[in-house]
Amino acid sequence: MQDIKELSFEECLTELESIIKRMEGGEVKLSESVNLYERGIALKTRCEEILKSAQLKIEKIQLKPSQNGDEFETVPFDLNENK
Repeated sequence: MQDIKELSFEECLTELESIIKRMEGGEVKLSESVNLYERGIALKTRCEEILKSAQLKIEKIQLKPSQNGDEFETVPFDLNENK
């Protein structure tokens, strides 16, 4: 099994979906279910880390009034703005 920190978002999501399907199938032994559950939690956490990192890099474009007419500028994405 590959180290989770080395996986891309898409790889984490694909593996997480696979784990969910296997567990929902009901054919996994209890000990393996526990291991799969722990891996699934780690994959979910990694996906959240990747998404948060991407979100922090996003910039939004806003209209900035100026004396020469309206101009556009980019500003950092504010995580707290929509809360």
